Amino acid sequence: MAFSLILTNPVSASYVAIQAPVEIPNQIEARKLDREAQILNAYLAKYNSPMQYHAQDFVDAAKEYNLDWKLLPSIAGVESTFGKHIPGGYNAYGWGIYGSNRLYFKSWRDGMFTVAKGLRENYVNKGLNNPYQMNRVYAASPLWGGKVTYFMNDLGKFASQYEADYGPVVDLYQPIIKIAVISGQVNPD
Repeated sequence: MAFSLILTNPVSASYVAIQAPVEIPNQIEARKLDREAQILNAYLAKYNSPMQYHAQDFVDAAKEYNLDWKLLPSIAGVESTFGKHIPGGYNAYGWGIYGSNRLYFKSWRDGMFTVAKGLRENYVNKGLNNPYQMNRVYAASPLWGGKVTYFMNDLGKFASQYEADYGPVVDLYQPIIKIAVISGQVNPD
């Protein structure tokens, strides 16, 4: 499918017709952001991060692999200033990058889910549950764990302030339990 776009050049008043193929996805899903994603979106906006509009993907990846929702964005903060300085291919985590090796992902979401799965399988499942413990395997720098922890704590403080300003974070993945009580009286008649 192709669309035509007519542009006007205000200087020469000439017109240019551009034929460009446009890919239209088969399925578009609209949904409300989780509260954590709203917070993360606002936090990443502070850093002018290109990952800002993928905050829900961060949260979804964390939920999928049972990780702290602040871990993956914090690693991206340390490794690439939240996706602003990457070697290419959406790898904001330094994942699989050592020496001349470079690992690339096809999208921010692909990178998030791949790294979250790797963190679960290669770190958390092996008892490396926090950035300081992960540091021994993840990064050559002995300061990496402290830096990731800094961003996790900073994001936690930001979340607390966000909650104070806009209300508490609600975990939308927890079931809502409603208890209904029916009050009845026996009619003595």
